[in-house]
Amino acid sequence: MKVEQIYTGCLAEAAYYIESAGEVAIIDPLRESKPYIERAEKDNAQIKYVFETHFHADFVSGHIDLSNKTGATIVFGPTAQPAYPAYIAEDGEEFKVGNIKIKVLHTPGHTMESSSFLLIDENGKENAIFSGDTLFIGDVGRPDLAVKSDLTQEDLAGLLYESLQNKILTLPDDVIVYPGHGAGSACGKNMSKETTDRLGNQKRFNYALQAKSKEQFVKEVLTGLVTPPQYFPKNAVMNKMGYANVDEVIAKGTQALSPAAFEAASNEENALVLDVRAANDFAKGFIPNAINIGLEGQFASWVGTLITDLQQPILLITEEGNEEEAVLRLSRVGYDNCIGYLKGGFEAWAAEGREIDTVNTISAEDFVEKFSKDNTLKAIDVRRKSEYDSEHVVGIENAPLDFLNNYMASIDRDVTTYVHCAGGYRSMVAISILKARGFENLVDVTGGFSAIKATNKLKLTDYVCPSTLL
Repeated sequence: MKVEQIYTGCLAEAAYYIESAGEVAIIDPLRESKPYIERAEKDNAQIKYVFETHFHADFVSGHIDLSNKTGATIVFGPTAQPAYPAYIAEDGEEFKVGNIKIKVLHTPGHTMESSSFLLIDENGKENAIFSGDTLFIGDVGRPDLAVKSDLTQEDLAGLLYESLQNKILTLPDDVIVYPGHGAGSACGKNMSKETTDRLGNQKRFNYALQAKSKEQFVKEVLTGLVTPPQYFPKNAVMNKMGYANVDEVIAKGTQALSPAAFEAASNEENALVLDVRAANDFAKGFIPNAINIGLEGQFASWVGTLITDLQQPILLITEEGNEEEAVLRLSRVGYDNCIGYLKGGFEAWAAEGREIDTVNTISAEDFVEKFSKDNTLKAIDVRRKSEYDSEHVVGIENAPLDFLNNYMASIDRDVTTYVHCAGGYRSMVAISILKARGFENLVDVTGGFSAIKATNKLKLTDYVCPSTLL
């Protein structure tokens, strides 16, 4: 028996490959099917089942394409109603994979169809639980993401409590917990950086499992939840209703366009020009009105947060060789309408003498010196509110990137505004959006808050433990 966790850091998502005696089960695959097919071929094995823990909100799963390519049966837990062929299992139903069994445990709460999958090994031992978004390491799934549910988040949190108490916490302490996500995912609020653990440790250390009653659990789980990204319900609908073949999406998105063809496509299709290069490279020169969301950061989640239309035509500017990776990452969160990329990259555009723009930057040291002498300088901190509340420079206002549209009216176009985040990624995203909206007097503080803090020259707010704020 082989159990492999396939973890994708930029989405903080875990898929699973389980093989026994030449048969394979895949749990919660990402959009691309090739890695799973190649992994099975390496074992000379056949993918028999694709298990889905629920209709995911934070990414588009690859279950449909994988099933179409391999003949594998898609399996959901009870109450799921997908708009494509799938097997809807009963609670407690077992599926044979080689010499092992996978048992379906219906665990509603995160969503109504949410199910966990219990691995029973060759000796009949309960070996591992693939808990999806029901149980994380250090946390449990948030109960406010269900699509078109008639239940309140309090109702769902109550169901989640019962699912945990009656289906998962009754299992032996040595059962391995394999969750659907790790730290960085917006599907929970307190997830550990660890991506697997023994159930016994979670019983002792997971804050949500310490509740003495359902009422206390509901309160603990719902306290501190932030608004989920706008693409979450849209991805859930795609996972329920179906989506385009990913190979076709990639073929369309990786069409190489000359600078002239790129400009024509931008005008004709009213396309968004998305520059996925590193922030420092973008600052030195970019196509006017392009938006910078770098591939090296949490690219997919920031695209999903900031680009509201999944059908928005997108043109890409990438480093050479990163075109397919960018299109694939877009497709993982439902952006299937990439229509091509700039052949030769930004350098090809500039070489033809076409119009370019740049971003003014300032070192953290120089910014600190200016701000120390004149604290009337306008500056904004685009980190999340929780980061800002923990610690920030006194006198600098918070305008979280997540909700930048809400703060635009308060930014004076005629006054130079300095922008920083934690390290420089998000501030460049924010500046690119503002410049595309006509703001010109913007300066990026390189290195962000971490570099500002390292100078030890500006007054910072005292750190306040979040528990004291409740």
